[in-house]
Amino acid sequence: MTEGVREGEYQREPLPVTKASGYSWYVLAVLVVVYILNFIDRQIVSILAVDIKTDLGLTDSDMGFLGGAAFAVFYALFGIPLGRLADNWSRVKLLSIGLALWSAMTALSGFARNQLTLTFARMGVGIGEATASPTAYSLISDYFPKHQRATALAIYSSGLYLGGGVSLFIGASIVQAWNRAYPDGGPLGLSGWHAAFLAVGIPGLLVALWVATLREPVRGAMDGVASASSPTPFREFFYDLSTIVPPFTLIGAALRGPVAFAVNVGFAAAVVGFAWWMIGLTGNLPQWSAVGLGYYAVFSWASTLRARDPATFRLIWGTPAFICTTLGYGLVALAAYGIAFWSAPYAETVLGLPKQELALILGGNGAVAGFLGVIIGGRVADHLRATNPAGRIWMIIFGVVAPVIPIWIGYTTESSIIFYAMNFLAGMFGATALGAAAATTQDLVLPRMRGTATAAFFLGTTLVGLSFGPYMVGQISDLAGTMVDGKPVGDLRTGILSLIGVAPIALALLIYAYRTVPKAEATIAERAAGEPV
Repeated sequence: MTEGVREGEYQREPLPVTKASGYSWYVLAVLVVVYILNFIDRQIVSILAVDIKTDLGLTDSDMGFLGGAAFAVFYALFGIPLGRLADNWSRVKLLSIGLALWSAMTALSGFARNQLTLTFARMGVGIGEATASPTAYSLISDYFPKHQRATALAIYSSGLYLGGGVSLFIGASIVQAWNRAYPDGGPLGLSGWHAAFLAVGIPGLLVALWVATLREPVRGAMDGVASASSPTPFREFFYDLSTIVPPFTLIGAALRGPVAFAVNVGFAAAVVGFAWWMIGLTGNLPQWSAVGLGYYAVFSWASTLRARDPATFRLIWGTPAFICTTLGYGLVALAAYGIAFWSAPYAETVLGLPKQELALILGGNGAVAGFLGVIIGGRVADHLRATNPAGRIWMIIFGVVAPVIPIWIGYTTESSIIFYAMNFLAGMFGATALGAAAATTQDLVLPRMRGTATAAFFLGTTLVGLSFGPYMVGQISDLAGTMVDGKPVGDLRTGILSLIGVAPIALALLIYAYRTVPKAEATIAERAAGEPV
């Protein structure tokens, strides 16, 4: 057996299947429903933001934290061991358990009375939702052949936009109906935003039972590379879990030797110092504590992965093409998450639009724009990939550059019609990148590594995109705002326009990825084995 590669994990045979079956498309439909629920529960905070902010006395940066890092850090961290568990255990069972958990925690958000309790509930939602994409991406890769994979992943990803759009309409409708029925507060003192969390959380428990009926496919069979699961999946899961939770991370580093321990402690000290400096600069303790914890934990996990599974480490963390694709798309996600979270509060507070109207139009806009963008982007990306190994990167670059002008026009106009139209274009253009980015990262690893690769990919969209997108807008809004009647009033227009500044960085990363993806994909087996290429 070649060092660094498990026996039989890369023994190529002729592809047994060249076209997805009818049952494959049924499974994909179920997974889209799950992803819709995923983003309803994740994004409903956006339409409730003005009510929560008023009720709990929060600032824009506080709301940015609740809409971003409070969820994202725990989503990302638990995505790491849960991604590994998806590689080693039943993906169907794991997804159904995760769906039940995040649905229950969304419902419990409906009983929050302050920022702390709502923060803990959002953390729980993040942990549960961390099961979704590692399992779904891995299932899709085993139900669809490579030439249909970007299309299938794009269809799955459409649930992101459908769920995000529906969440606005549902949230606004429930708030309006509840507050009309109970103007002085409802049963148990619940207000409209409390009721909205309860209404969207409970149905997910029923869908979890539906998910449990799906069949588990054979790993790697679609690619002719059969991969066996681990005989001890939970032993590995709990070990992986211990590698990201301090102080167990220090123990794990010490077991690897004095050098590893010193490096771990040194990185932890650097993170603490940076977080302390940012807390002093911004005054936001929860944001930078969560982000610091997240980045330290990811470093500890990656260090452990390097020691325990060097083949996986080399194909993910040791592959510049993978890293640049992930970070490049992560910056696309930063802008997308920032706009997705703040567009409704912006329309309500800056343009003075009625909540019900803006929820209906923005929600519909977001759903249609996202769906069209991600489907068209996936199909075009597959077409580009057929003639160029790095062709999909062009679709990601388009997702970086094309939204810039619509964002600028949409968030400087006073016209609601122009605002809605530009928001539609920005959303559609940005959505074209997702299927291409996801498929590119999946193609750069072995079948047994897909769940872990998915978790690593989503580190970019969460610890870079979701952790900072909503918060960045909120923080800049607070800094650029003014005091009215002794209370801070943010400048959301300036906050949202600041998102354009990430485009040049994303473009540079993706140009480098374009140059390196072909060689990286062509040398997977050799690099996994640690051979020079």
